[in-house]
Amino acid sequence: MAKPTYKDLLESGAHLGHMKRKWNPKMLPYIFMERKGIHIIDLNRTIEFMDKAGNALRQVAKSGRKVMFVATKKQAKEHVAKLAREVNMPFVTERWLGGMMTNFSTIKRSVKKMNNIDKLLADENVTSITKKERLTLTRERNKMEKVLGGIANMNRLPAAIFVVDIHHEHIAIAEAKKLGIKVFGIVDTNSDPTQIDFPIPANDDASKAISLITGYMAEIIKEGTEERRKMKEEKKEAVA
Repeated sequence: MAKPTYKDLLESGAHLGHMKRKWNPKMLPYIFMERKGIHIIDLNRTIEFMDKAGNALRQVAKSGRKVMFVATKKQAKEHVAKLAREVNMPFVTERWLGGMMTNFSTIKRSVKKMNNIDKLLADENVTSITKKERLTLTRERNKMEKVLGGIANMNRLPAAIFVVDIHHEHIAIAEAKKLGIKVFGIVDTNSDPTQIDFPIPANDDASKAISLITGYMAEIIKEGTEERRKMKEEKKEAVA
């Protein structure tokens, strides 16, 4: 997708912040004005910070490392999961399990258990499990899939996370900061932009605005991955 224009962002409602009484004063540099008690975000700053975040995300993807998408809000989860799958990146859109990154070895064991259940259920030669046990295993597997499905193929910690609503995903951000993982995210007027490395000031409640910004970030990641693939091919040809 093309980079969202000022008009695109305006039509998506990306400029609409929270009520003035709910604001975080650290968002002052990104606020254009106040209208009827609501803060209006400066979309020129949104575009400027989208560029900064995009350039950094392209480098992460180009280096072959992973970007984890985190969006557990109902207006964001489906779209973000779809985008992450399209660009082959890990994602968490159901529930952030405490320790998902800081206790990654335990999470990996849970993923392994889920994969083992998959193998067991898929193996038609296994006759030792009863119908009732099969049903119990299927239910357990589906429960695990909901929470762990987006990170099932993640063998190591991501180099960055992209968050929709930093206020809502504060546990994920705290874990990333502890591990020195770069944090990118959509930041509304009620949040503290200094909490993350690459804030993008915008309405984090409007599904259209979320789709527009995350869609563009996913496109940039895709470009970075493609650049890496081409570089590898050129190296191979040069050696040959």
